[in-house]
Amino acid sequence: MSTINICFRNLRNYYQGINRLSFSYRSFSDNGNDLLKLNYINGKLCHVADQANDGNIVIREPATNNVIGNLSSSGPETVDDGVRSAAAAFPEWSAQTSFDRGRALVRVSKILKERSEEFAKMEVRDTGKPIQEARWDVQSAIDCFEYFGGIASTLSGQHLEFANGSFAYTKREPLGVCLGIGAWNFPIQIVSWKTAPALACGNTVVYKPSQMTPLTSSLLGEVITEAGLPLGCFNVVQGGAHTGELLCQHPSIAKVSFTGSVPIGKKIMSYCSEGVKHSTIELGGKSPLIIFPDCDINNAISGALMANFLSQGQVCSNATRVFVHKSIIDDFVAQLVERTKLMAIGDPFNPKTQVGALISEEHYHRVKGYINQAISEHVFFNDISIFFAENKGARVRCGGERIVFHNSELVGGFYLSPCILDCCNDEMTVVKEEVFGPVLSILSFDDEEEVITRANNTVFGLSAGVFTKDIQRAHRVIGKLEAGSCWINNYNIYPTGSPFGGYKQSGIGRENCTQTLDAYSQLKTVYVEMGDVDCPF
Repeated sequence: MSTINICFRNLRNYYQGINRLSFSYRSFSDNGNDLLKLNYINGKLCHVADQANDGNIVIREPATNNVIGNLSSSGPETVDDGVRSAAAAFPEWSAQTSFDRGRALVRVSKILKERSEEFAKMEVRDTGKPIQEARWDVQSAIDCFEYFGGIASTLSGQHLEFANGSFAYTKREPLGVCLGIGAWNFPIQIVSWKTAPALACGNTVVYKPSQMTPLTSSLLGEVITEAGLPLGCFNVVQGGAHTGELLCQHPSIAKVSFTGSVPIGKKIMSYCSEGVKHSTIELGGKSPLIIFPDCDINNAISGALMANFLSQGQVCSNATRVFVHKSIIDDFVAQLVERTKLMAIGDPFNPKTQVGALISEEHYHRVKGYINQAISEHVFFNDISIFFAENKGARVRCGGERIVFHNSELVGGFYLSPCILDCCNDEMTVVKEEVFGPVLSILSFDDEEEVITRANNTVFGLSAGVFTKDIQRAHRVIGKLEAGSCWINNYNIYPTGSPFGGYKQSGIGRENCTQTLDAYSQLKTVYVEMGDVDCPF
């Protein structure tokens, strides 16, 4: 076996004797046809028992575009294995006290912390994002398990008094087997945000990560088992769209929590309606960031960078519509462009790198297509045909070009320099649709009411932000913006315990907070009669 043929190795786990998933730094298989063993069912890694219509999925490292291996998409039998494993674990796990469940989740958090660098490096291989950002994501996962471990014992009901000493009480009970379906941009954070609250409430979990980023969820399975939770409490079923459909329609699934695109979210909601299943849906966004003339311009520029270029712009909450007051727009854009040009693009394993690779070649061409269209777009506004910037559409102030690292193992990766567009209009496609890449659109505005109306003119409502020193204006504007997750004088900060979720077509439900426990439990009401039954018959 070649020294580069170390993509996966089975090692004995310290406590449970399970297969240990391990990666070396950017090591690959000699054989691109190798099938990766990434399903995690009943406490062990396993291959699929049968294959879905999706067939085999090629897994590539975004930084290099090299093949890590092939992944079989789980078919009906494998899906059933995963769900039955979770269902079998449910009686034991749900019978534990909420305090004991909380302690188990805290143990998961501690093991994650011990292995945080291993997770971070695997997250880089999965996503192509810079190692510093991957470390933030792993810390978010650590905090998530600790947080929900801490509040698990707060699950409680009410006591209600009625006439003649009769009373009622309520209690929260688990739903059963919960399904999580994740997106590819924050794999370890998303699986943690869905799994920790579900387990805290006494549910068991089946999780399907994105087929593009399948690695860290399987490793999390090992951590959960090592922490001493019953086998089957957490299962990973890998696959594509057909696997996801099979999971959503499985009769033993009580709830689906999905993060991803609006079209897929609508499909999942339809599956849930057929089975009357609980659902939490976190979808896309086209969020506004409003820069008022009295802002701290350095902070506002930092906020705009945070709102657009984390994870190569592949963030659902990004504020890609940056509204800048016309009195400061020239100065703001000039400084923004200057700072954007200084961003370091390159090897995501290099700690100095600030911009890594886009997730895939296909996605690169999609993002590049939006830029090209914006440059030449001919739009209609109020039935009047309009050209922009002397009939040339939007203007590229910087970036928007593929960076190729010749004579390097990164040569195959798809790196796109952060792009700033000005001379934009609200009716342009790049301004209306979610690009999901490092593309920032500058729009000017004149007054407060105008910009609020324009900011709300979207089917999305995930996030919004305001930069101003006028605290009354800040709260007034935020109060009128139709978005679920908002910031004043900052952007894209997600402290554990702060609810995250959107309005309109950006989703239903909230994650990362105490309210999440309500979404993973159901309320039982018990009436206790202390007298005789008053019966008219």
